Parts: sequence; structure tokens; C-alpha cells
Amino acid sequence: MTAITNHLPTAELQALDAAHHMHPFTHGDALGDKGARIITRARGVTLTDSDGNDILDAMAGLWCVNIGYGREELAEAAARQMRELPYYNTFFQTSHVPAIALAARLAELAPGDLNHVFYAGSGSEANDTNIRMVRTYWAEMGQPERKIIIARKNGYHGSSMGSASLGGMAGMHAQGGMPIPDIHHIDQPHWYAEGGDTDPEAFGLARARQLEEMIEELGPHRIAAFIGEPVQGAGGVIIPPKSYWPEIQRICDKYGILLIADEVICGFGRTGNWFGSQTMGISPDIMTIAKGLSSGYAPIGGSIVNDRVAKVINACEFNHGYTYSGHPVSCAVALENLRILEEERIIERVAQDTGPYLKQKWETLAAHPLVGEARIIGMMGSIALTPDKASRAAFASAPGTVGYICRERCFANNLVMRHVGDRMIISPPLVISEGEIDTLIERAWQSLDEAERQIRAEGLMQAAA
Repeated sequence: MTAITNHLPTAELQALDAAHHMHPFTHGDALGDKGARIITRARGVTLTDSDGNDILDAMAGLWCVNIGYGREELAEAAARQMRELPYYNTFFQTSHVPAIALAARLAELAPGDLNHVFYAGSGSEANDTNIRMVRTYWAEMGQPERKIIIARKNGYHGSSMGSASLGGMAGMHAQGGMPIPDIHHIDQPHWYAEGGDTDPEAFGLARARQLEEMIEELGPHRIAAFIGEPVQGAGGVIIPPKSYWPEIQRICDKYGILLIADEVICGFGRTGNWFGSQTMGISPDIMTIAKGLSSGYAPIGGSIVNDRVAKVINACEFNHGYTYSGHPVSCAVALENLRILEEERIIERVAQDTGPYLKQKWETLAAHPLVGEARIIGMMGSIALTPDKASRAAFASAPGTVGYICRERCFANNLVMRHVGDRMIISPPLVISEGEIDTLIERAWQSLDEAERQIRAEGLMQAAA
């Protein structure tokens, strides 16, 4: 136990939280009965809760704290900007230095001719921007019938009405009247769960070609864009077969539709390159950014747009924007974050040193009796839990039952490892050391052992029919 900052007792904090705080993606009454875990501070890759427990955060918050917690430089950048210009908007033919400087820096970092930035406050907002931007682009090009955006089942693009419609999460679509019109979905490139006996590369091609089939079915003259995450994050860290993205690029080029790469999770070093598009070898027209842009220290998102699209959008009045588009404090924090990533060669270290080390250690988890596969790319990995390795079987219990048991054992062992259904996923800060990776793997093994015992004791080690 370490000393903690003075605050109310945990039980009182939990009671106040339950009484007044509505959590995202949460059954509020159930959490109120259980009591939220109260995080009071953090440093490096370690969180500390209100009871003084030190917790290894293998999720980097929500995939975002790339440079780790507690960097004084970002706090100083925020304070400096707060004193100089705490806020001004970028409406009404006005700009300010942090927004200008960050846009120029992102244009330098982004591949190809992605030279223009439209700011938002989050990835959800940025993907809402993308819907309006691609439809406006085609309308200005004299093809207003091009409104349809094709996305993927089990993809995640945010939780606003537009961005959640782009996403392919059935549970989200069941609430609130989604998807909005002219959003269509094709199957995901998830070989482990859906590939059967098909060769993975053949499966990747088949799933990519569903895009062409849908374009032909709906009419090429009606298709505005395709959107996808280079690696599906919230869907369970689904790393597509190598054949997948080149075929998606070929199809987008063939039909002249815009390609949107949602880099909210994959961007800023997560896959071992600045952007996941570089890792997958694709050339998007628009990239959605957020999370790692500021390492989560300040809310910021945006769309990086190529010359072709920006030329058309800039030639009209684009009636769209947010109060906090290009917020000066967030831009200042993002600039300092990018400086640290570059000057400390954090992304190169992920690609050359800690990433390969984590991959080697992570893949050993495939030997556990509960694990069907262990996959990883850069600093994002997943393990599939199964009652039968040979057949890659799902559990007979409701999806997520076993995953939740495993997640609870991780939390009990002071490891934040998330479950998506019956997959366990990680996305640690990019600054994690080899020693901390060893600790992560040790706690993961312990948690898997404890979960297996509980699953067997409860009679859940049964394959679905």
C-alpha cells in the first residue's frame, strides 16, 4: 500500500457516485450495488485507487494514454496555454496559434497528401464530421445521390447517433433508433470466430470482396465512402488477415469511393507506426484521430483530410463545427504530447524493442488451457477464451459470461484487462517497460488460472452446440 491523497472514505465516494453519476456503457443499478472502483491518481503505467492499491493499467485508460500517466510537461503546457489564451473559437474567420501549429504538425506526420485538419472534441464527433463531409463532397461534385457509407459489423466508431450508426455494434443499434439512413454494414474479417476451415488469407479476401458485392447491390453511383479501423479495437482487437486491406484499397480505387481509416485507437504509435494505415499499407482519403493525439490528457479529436477532398470542401461553405473545435488548451497539450512521442522515440521503441518483447510474452498465453489464440500487433493484443482449443468453440453460456469472470479476476489481481464478449484485450501505454510487461503477463496467467477454476466449478466449461 502507498500513501494516498486525502479524500472521503471509499464507501462514501461510492455512495455519492451511485447517487449522482451516470456511467457510460453501464447498468447503473448493478454498479451502484457493487460500488465503483475509485481511481485517485496515476503515474507511468500504474493507477492507484482510493484504498491505496496499485493497479497495472494494461488498457492505457481507454486506449489513449500512450505516453503514460503523470507527465509534468503536459500539465505545464496546459497551464501555460490557460494563462495565455484559455479559449477562443475558430468560427467567424478566426484562428489561434495552437490550432494552426497542431494542424501543421499533423500534416507533417500524416502519410501521403493528408494535409488538412478539421478539429473535433472526440472521435465520435470526428466521425460525425466525416459523415457530413463525404456527403457534402459528393454533393459539391455534382453527385448528391452518393450518400451511402459502408462500414463493418462489430466495428466501433463512437457512440453519438452518427458515429454509432457507422459502428456495427448490435447492442448499440438496439437503443435509440440506429442506424440512421444510408449506413450499411458488411461482415468483419474475424477469422478465428467466423472463418471455419477456410484458409485465413482466402477468408480475408472473401470478407473484403463483400464490399464490392454491396457496392454493386446498392449501386456504385450511390456509394460515398467505406470506413474501417485498421485493427478493430473495441470489437476485440481483430487483426485482419494480410490479404484484407490491400483488397479493400483496390475496391475503393476501382469504384472511386472515399476510404476513411478510423485511427482513433490505432493512431499515434499503437501498431508500431505513427498510424495504423501505414502498418496496413493503405492510403485513406480521411483519417479519424483522437485518443493518442493528446494521450488522453485533454479532449481532442479530428479528421485529417487529403488534398482532393479538402479542395472541394474548402471551395464551399461547410456548415458544420463544434464549440470546442481546435480548443487552444487541447491543441497545446497535443503538440507537447507529439513532441514527447517523437523526441523520446517512443514509437520506434514499440516497433523495435518493447513491442516484439510483449509479442513474445503475450503469445505464451496461448498455452493456457482456457486460451484458443493469443494475437497482438504493436501494443494492442487479444486472447480468445474457449472450452475447446481444437475446434475454436464458443462457450455454451451467454457471450461475455466467461469473459466477465476473467475480467473480475484481473481486477482482483490489480490488472486492468478488458473483456469483449469472451475475448480478453490489452492496450497498454506505449511507455511500458520490459519489467512491467513481465508483471502484466504474470498477473494475466494468475487471473486465467483463477478464472479457469471458477469456470469449471460453475460448470461453464461447455462448448456451444
